[in-house]
Amino acid sequence: MKIKIIALGKIKEKFLKDGIDEFLKRLTPYCPTEILELSPIEIKDENLTEKILDEEGEKILSHIKPQSYVITLEIIGKQLSSEEFSSKIKSLINDGCSELVFVIGSSCGISKNVSARADFKMSMSKMTFLHQFARLILVEQVYRAFKIMRGETYHK
Repeated sequence: MKIKIIALGKIKEKFLKDGIDEFLKRLTPYCPTEILELSPIEIKDENLTEKILDEEGEKILSHIKPQSYVITLEIIGKQLSSEEFSSKIKSLINDGCSELVFVIGSSCGISKNVSARADFKMSMSKMTFLHQFARLILVEQVYRAFKIMRGETYHK
């Protein structure tokens, strides 16, 4: 299975880039993983937020294959423990999923169209994180999920 993370915006802080790169490197033996960074559209008028989310959504959807399994990170999503998350990924592998796509929207969220395309909506926490932190936490949790699947010691 291949994992793709579609995220709006670039990581600017070196310590976050380093952390993300470290977990992407650690994921290499388990599955190919890529992060696709898309440019967010600046919202200059709050009244245009939904329209801009729709435009960003079209960009996001253009990078998702019809057969891909999509997990969006949303406030309204289901919270999973690390073990439940690992089980979810293992189930997708066992079902023959060839590509798992995670979508991290902009600071204003994601469009209704992207949310509707999701096969699963996931919330990382009831807390609010910077989107850059969400990316680091996600790649760490994907790595942890594979370690749990294999019964390896990292997750303890």
